[in-house]
Amino acid sequence: MKPKEPITIWCLHGAVGMAADWQEFSQLATSLGYQVRAVDLWRFLDCCPKSLQEVGCALNAEVAACPGKHVIIGYSLGGRIALHALIDSPALWSAAVVISAHPGLATEAERGMRRATDAEWSTKALRDSWQNFINEWSSQIILKPAHTEHTNWLDKNLLVMRRKEIARSFIDWSLGAQSNLLALLPSISCPVAWFTGEYDTKFTDIARTTVPYIPQGSLQVIESAGHRVPWDQPAVFSQLVADFLATQVK
Repeated sequence: MKPKEPITIWCLHGAVGMAADWQEFSQLATSLGYQVRAVDLWRFLDCCPKSLQEVGCALNAEVAACPGKHVIIGYSLGGRIALHALIDSPALWSAAVVISAHPGLATEAERGMRRATDAEWSTKALRDSWQNFINEWSSQIILKPAHTEHTNWLDKNLLVMRRKEIARSFIDWSLGAQSNLLALLPSISCPVAWFTGEYDTKFTDIARTTVPYIPQGSLQVIESAGHRVPWDQPAVFSQLVADFLATQVK
Protein backbone atom coordinates (compact mmCIF):
# COMPACT_ATOMS: atom_id res chain seq x y z
CA MET A 1 0.00 0.00 0.00
CA LYS A 2 1.38 3.38 -1.01
CA PRO A 3 2.15 5.53 2.06
CA LYS A 4 0.06 8.65 2.47
CA GLU A 5 1.78 11.85 1.35
CA PRO A 6 2.60 14.29 4.14
CA ILE A 7 0.57 17.50 4.16
CA THR A 8 2.44 20.63 5.24
CA ILE A 9 0.64 23.83 6.25
CA TRP A 10 2.66 27.00 5.66
CA CYS A 11 1.42 29.83 7.92
CA LEU A 12 2.18 33.46 7.08
CA HIS A 13 1.79 36.11 9.78
CA GLY A 14 0.58 39.68 9.37
CA ALA A 15 2.34 43.05 9.48
CA VAL A 16 4.28 43.56 12.73
CA GLY A 17 3.67 39.88 13.40
CA MET A 18 5.83 36.85 13.92
CA ALA A 19 5.85 33.13 13.28
CA ALA A 20 4.99 32.44 16.92
CA ASP A 21 1.59 34.08 16.40
CA TRP A 22 0.51 30.71 14.95
CA GLN A 23 1.54 28.70 18.02
CA GLU A 24 -1.97 27.76 19.18
CA PHE A 25 -3.16 26.84 15.69
CA SER A 26 0.04 24.89 15.02
CA GLN A 27 -0.51 22.72 18.09
CA LEU A 28 -4.00 21.76 16.95
CA ALA A 29 -2.99 21.13 13.33
CA THR A 30 -0.05 18.98 14.44
CA SER A 31 -2.35 16.93 16.66
CA LEU A 32 -4.45 16.21 13.56
CA GLY A 33 -1.47 14.84 11.68
CA TYR A 34 -0.45 17.89 9.65
CA GLN A 35 3.07 19.24 9.47
CA VAL A 36 3.16 22.97 10.20
CA ARG A 37 5.73 25.54 9.17
CA ALA A 38 5.09 28.98 10.61
CA VAL A 39 7.15 31.25 8.37
CA ASP A 40 9.24 34.14 9.65
CA LEU A 41 8.51 36.58 6.83
CA TRP A 42 11.15 39.06 8.02
CA ARG A 43 13.98 36.78 6.90
CA PHE A 44 13.05 37.55 3.28
CA LEU A 45 14.24 41.11 3.92
CA ASP A 46 17.46 40.13 5.72
CA CYS A 47 19.78 40.91 2.83
CA CYS A 48 18.02 43.27 0.48
CA PRO A 49 14.68 44.74 -0.62
CA LYS A 50 12.14 42.30 -2.04
CA SER A 51 8.73 42.93 -3.55
CA LEU A 52 5.69 40.89 -2.59
CA GLN A 53 5.96 39.07 -5.92
CA GLU A 54 9.60 38.20 -5.24
CA VAL A 55 8.75 36.95 -1.76
CA GLY A 56 5.98 34.75 -3.20
CA CYS A 57 8.46 33.26 -5.68
CA ALA A 58 11.11 32.72 -2.98
CA LEU A 59 8.60 30.99 -0.74
CA ASN A 60 7.47 28.77 -3.59
CA ALA A 61 11.06 27.71 -4.21
CA GLU A 62 11.35 26.56 -0.60
CA VAL A 63 8.01 24.76 -0.72
CA ALA A 64 8.84 22.99 -4.00
CA ALA A 65 11.90 21.46 -2.36
CA CYS A 66 9.77 19.78 0.33
CA PRO A 67 7.98 16.48 -0.35
CA GLY A 68 4.23 15.99 -0.07
CA LYS A 69 1.24 18.26 -0.46
CA HIS A 70 1.15 21.87 0.59
CA VAL A 71 -1.43 24.25 2.06
CA ILE A 72 -0.86 27.96 2.54
CA ILE A 73 -2.54 30.05 5.23
CA GLY A 74 -2.01 33.81 5.22
CA TYR A 75 -3.37 36.52 7.49
CA SER A 76 -3.62 40.15 6.30
CA LEU A 77 -0.12 40.95 4.94
CA GLY A 78 0.52 37.21 4.96
CA GLY A 79 -2.66 36.76 2.96
CA ARG A 80 -1.38 39.13 0.30
CA ILE A 81 1.88 37.20 0.11
CA ALA A 82 -0.13 33.98 -0.10
CA LEU A 83 -2.05 35.33 -3.10
CA HIS A 84 1.22 36.15 -4.85
CA ALA A 85 2.54 32.64 -4.15
CA LEU A 86 -0.67 31.05 -5.42
CA ILE A 87 -0.60 33.11 -8.61
CA ASP A 88 3.11 32.44 -9.21
CA SER A 89 2.77 28.64 -8.95
CA PRO A 90 -0.85 27.44 -8.81
CA ALA A 91 -0.03 23.74 -9.20
CA LEU A 92 2.25 23.77 -6.15
CA TRP A 93 -0.59 24.30 -3.67
CA SER A 94 -3.34 21.82 -2.76
CA ALA A 95 -5.44 24.36 -0.82
CA ALA A 96 -5.28 27.82 0.68
CA VAL A 97 -6.80 29.80 3.52
CA VAL A 98 -6.78 33.59 3.20
CA ILE A 99 -7.77 35.77 6.15
CA SER A 100 -8.62 39.48 6.10
CA ALA A 101 -6.54 40.21 3.01
CA HIS A 102 -6.66 42.82 0.25
CA PRO A 103 -6.19 42.02 -3.47
CA GLY A 104 -4.83 45.48 -4.26
CA LEU A 105 -5.99 49.05 -4.64
CA ALA A 106 -7.78 50.08 -7.81
CA THR A 107 -6.15 53.42 -8.69
CA GLU A 108 -2.72 55.00 -8.62
CA ALA A 109 -4.12 57.82 -6.48
CA GLU A 110 -5.13 55.31 -3.80
CA ARG A 111 -1.78 53.56 -4.04
CA GLY A 112 0.08 56.85 -3.68
CA MET A 113 -1.86 57.76 -0.54
CA ARG A 114 -1.17 54.35 0.95
CA ARG A 115 2.54 54.54 0.17
CA ALA A 116 2.70 57.88 1.99
CA THR A 117 0.93 56.46 5.06
CA ASP A 118 3.15 53.39 5.12
CA ALA A 119 6.28 55.55 4.76
CA GLU A 120 5.26 57.23 8.02
CA TRP A 121 4.89 53.84 9.71
CA SER A 122 8.29 52.86 8.35
CA THR A 123 9.91 55.89 9.92
CA LYS A 124 8.22 55.21 13.26
CA ALA A 125 9.30 51.57 13.23
CA LEU A 126 12.92 52.56 12.58
CA ARG A 127 13.34 55.72 14.66
CA ASP A 128 10.72 55.92 17.42
CA SER A 129 11.02 54.13 20.71
CA TRP A 130 10.03 50.55 19.92
CA GLN A 131 7.47 50.49 22.70
CA ASN A 132 5.82 53.66 21.41
CA PHE A 133 5.69 52.21 17.91
CA ILE A 134 4.15 48.95 19.14
CA ASN A 135 1.62 50.78 21.29
CA GLU A 136 0.56 53.02 18.40
CA TRP A 137 0.38 50.12 15.94
CA SER A 138 -1.63 47.90 18.29
CA SER A 139 -4.07 50.68 19.19
CA GLN A 140 -5.45 50.90 15.64
CA ILE A 141 -9.19 50.29 15.69
CA ILE A 142 -8.98 47.53 13.09
CA LEU A 143 -6.63 45.53 15.35
CA LYS A 144 -8.70 45.77 18.50
CA PRO A 145 -9.74 42.35 19.82
CA ALA A 146 -13.39 41.54 19.29
CA HIS A 147 -13.72 40.51 22.93
CA THR A 148 -12.09 42.09 25.97
CA GLU A 149 -10.96 38.66 27.17
CA HIS A 150 -9.12 38.05 23.88
CA THR A 151 -6.10 40.28 24.36
CA ASN A 152 -3.79 37.52 23.24
CA TRP A 153 -1.19 39.50 21.32
CA LEU A 154 2.15 37.86 21.92
CA ASP A 155 4.85 40.16 23.22
CA LYS A 156 5.73 42.30 20.20
CA ASN A 157 8.74 43.67 22.05
CA LEU A 158 10.41 40.46 20.91
CA LEU A 159 10.35 41.93 17.39
CA VAL A 160 12.70 44.81 18.23
CA MET A 161 15.56 42.79 16.71
CA ARG A 162 13.62 42.89 13.42
CA ARG A 163 12.87 46.60 13.39
CA LYS A 164 14.95 47.25 10.25
CA GLU A 165 13.15 44.52 8.33
CA ILE A 166 9.75 45.68 9.62
CA ALA A 167 10.52 49.27 8.63
CA ARG A 168 11.57 48.00 5.18
CA SER A 169 8.36 45.99 4.85
CA PHE A 170 6.26 49.13 5.08
CA ILE A 171 7.98 50.25 1.87
CA ASP A 172 8.48 47.03 -0.11
CA TRP A 173 5.25 45.34 1.01
CA SER A 174 3.00 48.36 1.23
CA LEU A 175 -0.45 47.87 -0.23
CA GLY A 176 0.46 50.92 -2.28
CA ALA A 177 3.38 49.02 -3.84
CA GLN A 178 1.18 46.08 -4.79
CA SER A 179 -0.53 45.65 -8.13
CA ASN A 180 -4.24 44.96 -8.15
CA LEU A 181 -4.45 41.17 -8.39
CA LEU A 182 -8.12 40.75 -9.33
CA ALA A 183 -7.42 39.93 -12.98
CA LEU A 184 -4.88 37.26 -11.95
CA LEU A 185 -6.98 35.49 -9.32
CA PRO A 186 -8.75 33.21 -11.86
CA SER A 187 -5.40 31.44 -12.36
CA ILE A 188 -5.55 30.05 -8.80
CA SER A 189 -6.57 26.45 -9.30
CA CYS A 190 -6.79 25.06 -5.76
CA PRO A 191 -9.69 25.42 -3.30
CA VAL A 192 -9.45 28.68 -1.32
CA ALA A 193 -11.30 29.36 1.93
CA TRP A 194 -11.43 33.12 2.56
CA PHE A 195 -12.28 34.19 6.12
CA THR A 196 -13.25 37.57 7.52
CA GLY A 197 -14.77 38.68 10.82
CA GLU A 198 -18.32 40.00 11.05
CA TYR A 199 -17.14 43.15 12.84
CA ASP A 200 -14.59 43.87 10.11
CA THR A 201 -17.07 45.23 7.61
CA LYS A 202 -14.41 46.84 5.42
CA PHE A 203 -12.55 43.61 4.71
CA THR A 204 -15.75 41.59 4.50
CA ASP A 205 -16.94 43.91 1.72
CA ILE A 206 -13.56 43.56 0.01
CA ALA A 207 -13.79 39.77 0.26
CA ARG A 208 -17.30 39.70 -1.21
CA THR A 209 -15.95 41.50 -4.27
CA THR A 210 -12.76 39.44 -4.49
CA VAL A 211 -13.71 35.82 -3.83
CA PRO A 212 -15.89 35.42 -6.99
CA TYR A 213 -12.71 35.85 -9.07
CA ILE A 214 -11.27 32.64 -7.57
CA PRO A 215 -12.68 29.55 -9.36
CA GLN A 216 -12.82 27.41 -6.20
CA GLY A 217 -13.10 30.26 -3.71
CA SER A 218 -15.54 30.42 -0.82
CA LEU A 219 -16.14 33.12 1.77
CA GLN A 220 -17.05 32.57 5.38
CA VAL A 221 -17.74 35.48 7.71
CA ILE A 222 -16.93 34.46 11.30
CA GLU A 223 -19.32 35.61 13.99
CA SER A 224 -17.98 37.62 16.93
CA ALA A 225 -14.66 38.23 15.21
CA GLY A 226 -12.91 41.29 13.87
CA HIS A 227 -9.91 41.61 11.55
CA ARG A 228 -7.80 39.15 13.58
CA VAL A 229 -10.04 36.13 13.03
CA PRO A 230 -7.61 33.38 14.13
CA TRP A 231 -7.02 35.12 17.46
CA ASP A 232 -10.51 36.51 18.08
CA GLN A 233 -12.09 33.08 17.57
CA PRO A 234 -9.22 30.58 17.80
CA ALA A 235 -11.32 27.46 18.39
CA VAL A 236 -13.84 28.29 15.66
CA PHE A 237 -11.11 29.21 13.20
CA SER A 238 -9.09 26.07 13.85
CA GLN A 239 -12.14 23.83 13.47
CA LEU A 240 -13.21 25.48 10.22
CA VAL A 241 -9.72 25.08 8.77
CA ALA A 242 -9.59 21.44 9.89
CA ASP A 243 -12.98 20.75 8.28
CA PHE A 244 -11.94 22.52 5.07
CA LEU A 245 -8.69 20.58 4.76
CA ALA A 246 -10.36 17.25 5.59
CA THR A 247 -12.69 17.65 2.62
CA GLN A 248 -10.37 19.36 0.14
CA VAL A 249 -6.94 17.77 0.68
CA LYS A 250 -6.78 13.98 0.55
